[in-house]
Amino acid sequence: MRKPASVRTLEKLGRVRLSEHFFMREMLYSEIANYYGIPNIPDDPDLAIAAGTRLCEELLEPLHATFGHVTVRSAFRSVEVNTYGNVHGYSCGETTWNHSRHVWDRRDADGCMGATASIVIPWFIARYDAGTPWQALAWWIHDHLPYSDMMFFAVKGKYCAFNLRWHEKPARSIRAFSPNNFLLTKPGMPNHEGDHSSEYPGFPEPRRH
Repeated sequence: MRKPASVRTLEKLGRVRLSEHFFMREMLYSEIANYYGIPNIPDDPDLAIAAGTRLCEELLEPLHATFGHVTVRSAFRSVEVNTYGNVHGYSCGETTWNHSRHVWDRRDADGCMGATASIVIPWFIARYDAGTPWQALAWWIHDHLPYSDMMFFAVKGKYCAFNLRWHEKPARSIRAFSPNNFLLTKPGMPNHEGDHSSEYPGFPEPRRH
C-alpha cells in the first residue's frame, strides 16, 4: 500500500483490520497531530500494518479476551509527529530510539520491526484505585503473553496506563516511569523466571477468542 495522499486513501488505511477487535484507524489518533495539524500517516503503511497486526493479535487481543475492553491511548506515531513531540516536551522519546516502538513504519538499528501502544485496561482501574499495585498486572502479562517490554505510568490520574510493545526480538523487561524509572524485571534478574501467580491473586485465567 502506498502512503495515503487523499482522504479516500487515508480512509482505506483506517479500515485495515489489524485483528478481530482492532482497526488501524484507532491507532492513528494523536493529540499532537490533532492540535498542531501534523499528519499522523505512515510513510510505509505495509510495515506499519505488519507490525501493528502482530501487536494486536499477540498482545491486545488476549488482553481483550481476558479482561474486556482495551482502551488505546496512543499507538502509531509518524516520524514528524514523534519528532515534534520529542522536541517540544510532549513525552515522546527520541525518534530514532522510537523506531519499532511508537514509530511502527521504521525498523530499528538491528533491522527488526516492532510496535508499541499506550493502553488502559478498564477492568483494572477500580482494582488499582483500591490498592492493587501496578506490578500485579505487569506480572500477569509477563507470565502469559509474548511481550517485549512494558513501561507503566504509575502516577495519579493516568488509570495505570502503560506502554506495551511487541518486537521481533523481545527484550522481556518491565519498568515504571514513576518512581524514578523503576526496573521491575529483565532477563538475568533473580525474579525473572518462574511463576508469579502469587503477585496477582484473583486475576482471571488467560482467554483467547
